[in-house]
Amino acid sequence: MLNLASKTRAAKRSLQRLAAGMATAAEPIGATKVPMSLLEPNAYINYQRIEDNLAVVRDRLKRPLTLSEKIVYGHLDDPHHQDIERGTSYLKLRPDRVACQDATAQMAILQFMSAGMDTVAVPSTVHCDHLIQAQVGGVKDLERAININKEVYDFLATACAKYGLGFWRPGSGIIHQIILENYAFPGGLMIGTDSHTPNAGGLGMVACGVGGADAVDVMAGIPWELKCPKVIQVNLTGKIGGWTTPKDVILKVAGILTVKGGTGAIVEYTGPGVESLSCTGMATICNMGAEIGATTSLFPFNHRMVDYLNATKRSDIANYAKRFQHNLQADKGAEYDQSIEINLSELEPHINGPFTPDLATPISQFAKEVEKNGWPAELKVGLIGSCTNSSYEDMTRSAAIAKEAADHGLHTKSKFTVTPGSEQVRATIERDGIIETFENVGGVVLANACGPCIGQWDRRDVKKGEANSIITSYNRNFTGRNDANPATHAFVASPDIVTAMTFAGDLRFNPLTDTLTGTDGKTFKFSDPSGHELPPRGYDPGQNTFQPPPKDRASVQVAVNPKSDRLQVLKPFAPWDGKTPTDLPILIKVKGKCTTDHISAGGPWLKYRGHLENISQNCLIGAINAENGEANKVKNQITGEYGGVPQTAAYYRDHGIKWVVVGDHNYGEGSSREHAALEPRFLGGLAIITRSFARIHETNLKKQGMLALTFANPEDYDKVRPSDKVDILGLESFAPGKNLTLVLKHEDGTKEEIPLAHSFNEGQIAWFKAGSALNLMAAKAKANQQ
Repeated sequence: MLNLASKTRAAKRSLQRLAAGMATAAEPIGATKVPMSLLEPNAYINYQRIEDNLAVVRDRLKRPLTLSEKIVYGHLDDPHHQDIERGTSYLKLRPDRVACQDATAQMAILQFMSAGMDTVAVPSTVHCDHLIQAQVGGVKDLERAININKEVYDFLATACAKYGLGFWRPGSGIIHQIILENYAFPGGLMIGTDSHTPNAGGLGMVACGVGGADAVDVMAGIPWELKCPKVIQVNLTGKIGGWTTPKDVILKVAGILTVKGGTGAIVEYTGPGVESLSCTGMATICNMGAEIGATTSLFPFNHRMVDYLNATKRSDIANYAKRFQHNLQADKGAEYDQSIEINLSELEPHINGPFTPDLATPISQFAKEVEKNGWPAELKVGLIGSCTNSSYEDMTRSAAIAKEAADHGLHTKSKFTVTPGSEQVRATIERDGIIETFENVGGVVLANACGPCIGQWDRRDVKKGEANSIITSYNRNFTGRNDANPATHAFVASPDIVTAMTFAGDLRFNPLTDTLTGTDGKTFKFSDPSGHELPPRGYDPGQNTFQPPPKDRASVQVAVNPKSDRLQVLKPFAPWDGKTPTDLPILIKVKGKCTTDHISAGGPWLKYRGHLENISQNCLIGAINAENGEANKVKNQITGEYGGVPQTAAYYRDHGIKWVVVGDHNYGEGSSREHAALEPRFLGGLAIITRSFARIHETNLKKQGMLALTFANPEDYDKVRPSDKVDILGLESFAPGKNLTLVLKHEDGTKEEIPLAHSFNEGQIAWFKAGSALNLMAAKAKANQQ
C-alpha cells in the first residue's frame, strides 16, 4: 500500500509539473519583460507586437515570409490595412529606437526643436564620433577636438538632456560599435542618421540609415515611412578560414551587385556558411552593405549572436531571443527577388577600388591589375579599424600578423594607423597588450572615432594632387573621401590584408604567396592569421562616457549662441506657391557619379553641420559640370558669368529665381547626410531631375520639400542642354503614379517635352505643398495644442 501511495503521489506531481509546463508554453511572449538595453531599464523589447502583427500578415499574404519581412512587417503601424507589395507599397512602421551621430544629430535635433515636442517618443541616442580629426594620435587628437567643438558638444549634451536622449560623449567610440555593444537586439527595428547603421544586422536587427528628418518623425511619435523592400538572398555555403574574412564576403557581393544593385532591397544572408562567421564578422558584412545601396542587410539569429550578447552582459536578451527564434529566421520556402550563391571555402580575399567600392579584385589577380592600370604601386599608408572592422577579433588577427613581422625584426614600411571602434574595444586591446604590439612595429593608435574613414584626417605626407595609394579596412573609397586629395587611390580590404601589406609597402604584395626578408636576412611567409572572436578575459569597459537623461529635465537650457558660426536655429521653408514653375535655369547638369560627398563635402565642412547657411557654401562643389568637365564652375544664366555652384544658386535665390539640377544615375549615393538635400533647398532649388536616385537621398529631398524627379526615359538626360530654361508642368494635379512634364527651352528657340516620373505618394505630396515634412508636422502639432 505504501508503495502504491508513493507512486500515486509521484504521478500527481508529474501531472502538476506537466500542467505548469503547458501553462508556461502557452504564456504570451510579451508576458516577459526584457529591457532593450542595460542603459534603458524601462524600455522593453516588444516581441509581442511582432507576434501579433505577423498573425495578421500571415493570414493576409498566405505565404512563407523571409526574415526581413518578419521583422519589418512585425513593426507595421497598421497590419490590418497596410498595403504590402514588395518594391511598390509604402509601409508605415514603428521603429524601436533612433540613433544619431554628432554631425547629423545637430540638424536632426534643431529640426526636432522646431516640431514643438518636449520629449522623444522612442529611446534615442546621440554619439560623438564624427568631429574628431586624426592628426598625431588618440589622446591629443581627442583633447583638441573637445576644445574645438565645445560649442557643438555643449549643444548636443544639453539638447539630449532636455529632450530625453542618451548622450555618448566624445571618445566613447563610433556610433555603430556602441549600438552593437549596447543597443542592438535580434528582431528589432532601428533607424539611424548614418548610412552604415545596418551594422546592427550582425545581431539580427533591421537597422536602416536615414536622413535627420526621418529620425525627427520617429522621435516625434510619427510612423516611419519606407518603400516596401525587395529581398535579395545571399546563400553562404562552405566555411570561412585562412586569410579569407567576413570582409571578403561583402567585397565579393559589392563586385556582384555594384553600388546600386541593392537599391530598394534588404540583403538576407542564409545557408550553412553563416555558422562560420562571428557576430562582429556578420556586422562587418551588414555595415558595408550600404555600399551596394541596400536598405539594410541581415543575418538570422544564431549561437554566435548568443555568444556576443553573453560577452556584452546581455544574457537576458539572448535567452529571450531563443524563445522567439521561430520569428528570427526565414520561413522554409520563403521566396526572394534575387539569389546569390557564395562558397566560403572557395572565396579568395578581395581588394576593392580605387575610387569606388564595387571594383572587386581577388588578391591573386590584384598585382596584375596594379601594373595594367598604372595604379601607384608604392603603398603610402595602411589604415585599419573604423566602424566596419574594429572588433576584438579584427584587432587580434591583425596583431598576430604584426607580431610575426616583429619576430623577424620588421617595422612597417608604410605608415600604419589603428582606429579602435569604441572605448570598450580600446581599453580591452590595451589591457591585452595588442596596442603595444601595434606600436612596437610603428603603428599609431588614433582616437575612438571615425577619423580618416570620413575625411577627418590631417594628412601631411603627400601634397594635394599627388598620385599615391592607400589601403584601408574601411567601407567607402570615393574620390577624395579619406584625405580630400582627388589623386589618392584608396583601396578597401580586410584588416589582415591591410596589416600585411604595410610591412611590404607595396600594393603588389600577396601575403598568401609572397615572402618578406627579416633583419636576419632570411625570408619568411606570413602564417594564416588567427585571433580571438571574443576576449578570453572579458571586455574592459574603459572610461564611462555615457550621459543618461536627467530625471528633472524642465530646468535644462539648450545651449545655442545666436552669434555662432557652427549652430543656427532653423527657419521654416516657404510652402509651394501653387504656380506652375516656368523658365527655371539649370544650375548644373551633373555628369557621372555624384555622391553625397560631391553634393555636401565632409572633412573640414563637418564643423558646419549645425549651421545651414554656412554649410550651404559647399553645395555641389564636387559635382562635375557636363558643360565644361569642371567642378564648381557653372554659368550664371542671368549675368552670363561663370562662378561657383553655391554662389550662383544663391544669386538665383536672392533674385527670386527657382532653379533645377539635372543628375545622372544613382544620384546621391553614399552617406545618409540630409545636408545634401537641405542645402539645395536653402539655396532656392525646386527640383532635382535625374536618371535615378539612391534611396536615402531621394527620401531626404522629399522631406525638405524638393521635387525628386526622374526621366521616364533615362536616355532623355542627353537631350538636356546646360543652357536650357525649363518648365515643369502638371503640379496643379500632382498625384501618385502620374507623370509630370519637363519642357526644355533651348537657346536656339526650339522646345522639347520630356515625361518625368516620380515616386511621391499622397503624404509626400503634402510635404511638397507644405514646404517640407517638418512644416506639416509643426502645423499638426500646433493644431493639436489648440
